[in-house]
Amino acid sequence: MEVSFSVHAKSLSKTLTEVKARNFTIYIDEPPNLGGQDKGATPVEYLLATLAGCINVVGSLVAKEMGINFENFEIEIKGVLDPSKFQGKQTNERAGFKKIDVNIKVKTNAEKQLVEKWLETVKNRCPVSDNLVNPTPVSFNLNV
Repeated sequence: MEVSFSVHAKSLSKTLTEVKARNFTIYIDEPPNLGGQDKGATPVEYLLATLAGCINVVGSLVAKEMGINFENFEIEIKGVLDPSKFQGKQTNERAGFKKIDVNIKVKTNAEKQLVEKWLETVKNRCPVSDNLVNPTPVSFNLNV
């Protein structure tokens, strides 16, 4: 069974985007040093946030399935990119993140080996990390 998700976005200014996802409104912007008004997180910050959210959802589901109880579950994610290509400069660097580091901190009474198995399962079942790690076809259609 396949499930479809969609969003609708509208440009409010050269940097501010309003995105509708179901009955939620999300604002994406750039900080002032990149020409924005800082009215929302940047697109790449949202990308990292979606990864954190997915890890939380899948991690909690898998922990329940494995009988693991977390007293504390925190996710810190850092991505490193070179903005040169995004800014239109000639470069051989890619536009996206060069690397993304995920640091998960859990407090639990479960054995370390079980928690390591939990992490491997989460990595394999998280749809967002799957989309980041594996190529996903993206098609662009222009309506003028």
